[in-house]
Amino acid sequence: MNKFEISVDSTCDFYVDEIKNSKIFVAPLEYTMSYGDKLDLEKDAYTSFDQYENFYDRLRQGYVAKTSILSVNAHYEMFLEMAKSGVKKALHISQGYGLSPTVDNANKAIEMVKEEFPCINYVAIECSTTTYAEGFLVKAAIKMRDEGKTLEETVDKINELKGHIQHFIIANDLKFLARGGRISKASANVGSFLQVKPIIAFNKEGKLQILRKEIGIKKAISSVVNDFAKYTLNKDFPYIAIIHTGNLPLAQEMQTLFKNKFGIEPEIRFMGPVIAAHVGPNGVAYAFVSNEDRPF
Repeated sequence: MNKFEISVDSTCDFYVDEIKNSKIFVAPLEYTMSYGDKLDLEKDAYTSFDQYENFYDRLRQGYVAKTSILSVNAHYEMFLEMAKSGVKKALHISQGYGLSPTVDNANKAIEMVKEEFPCINYVAIECSTTTYAEGFLVKAAIKMRDEGKTLEETVDKINELKGHIQHFIIANDLKFLARGGRISKASANVGSFLQVKPIIAFNKEGKLQILRKEIGIKKAISSVVNDFAKYTLNKDFPYIAIIHTGNLPLAQEMQTLFKNKFGIEPEIRFMGPVIAAHVGPNGVAYAFVSNEDRPF
């Protein structure tokens, strides 16, 4: 029997079969898709790869995706289900606080559930990252849970590990970053005309930061792959992945560069809709767990 269980919000970008096989609880975030007068509320709970491609295609067609933090009620329903099923101890991992105060709602919901189940011990932490880099921390927590580690040991390790996750994100179209307030609209218009590709990463505070800008996608890809040479993969959690928003050829090109330069072949994955709404279609990123702290 596990000493604790694991829950997470859907921005960890686990696929449906991974959620089932890992025996974790997931609270799906919601987002809206609007086009003209049409407005749809959708859940980040995809069950097929076609749904990812359909989401990216709609962004290309001019649909606008808007996201919001996971509500207290959505957290409450998940934690209540866990408590009713007999889960006494749990680690909950929320997307980075630098992006959203989702973890605050998780903590509020835990206190609400404690009123009915005072014996539960659920610990919610923010992960200073998101998408499948958040998934790395979930994978690490699953590994520790399955090895028989305690909740307290796992919380300490995940809080330590999150500062060792490195990210390099290349957005194809700057207008999506501008819409989210990451860069100015004027910069987005000029950048798009000049084919400027920003290299984006998470800083130590878990906030997105533009590291530099490259002219052209080929130079941007080569540049971010070369950045990997500054780090070493974590020996205990040697996770690395390439995540894309409907640009498999570019992801495969990046994968080939990694294989040729470093002799490793990162897994290629889809980025979920909540974060892809801000990155935009045709983007590509990679993330990994390093031995080194984030440098900035």
